[in-house]
Amino acid sequence: MKKVLIVLLVTFVMIQFFQIDKVNPATNDGMDFIRIKNTPEPIANLIRNSCYDCHSNETKYPAYSYIQPAGWLLKNHIDEARLELNFSTFATYDSKRQIHKLEEASEYVEQKKMPLESYTLGHPDAKLSDEQRKQLVDYFRMVQKQIQQANAL
Repeated sequence: MKKVLIVLLVTFVMIQFFQIDKVNPATNDGMDFIRIKNTPEPIANLIRNSCYDCHSNETKYPAYSYIQPAGWLLKNHIDEARLELNFSTFATYDSKRQIHKLEEASEYVEQKKMPLESYTLGHPDAKLSDEQRKQLVDYFRMVQKQIQQANAL
């Protein structure tokens, strides 16, 4: 039993040498959702606090990201989230994709699937009240309609 514990401890120490890349991709204000859609500040704050750590190039890595394997899991989650929806590159999406992403975001926020509960446990300021959820869903749907009308879709 003692040997197993020693092997586990050595393994834990060794994996700490394999840190994740915490450098965020460059941002461009001309591609950022909040800026290109002239999002009102109260709604922009909700999006920044509840969405941007995973769904943008503005991730703020927490202290536990330096402890492996937690950092690996976190990095994988962020990479997948950015692939699904990246507010920092929203302007690069074609109109149909923008509409689709806003539709999905509305549904996930409304159904309380986002932000993830595991995220809000460590980031209580990201937790949305029912009223904040409604505001965010209404805003996403309004922007979605604006895009549809502007592009005759």
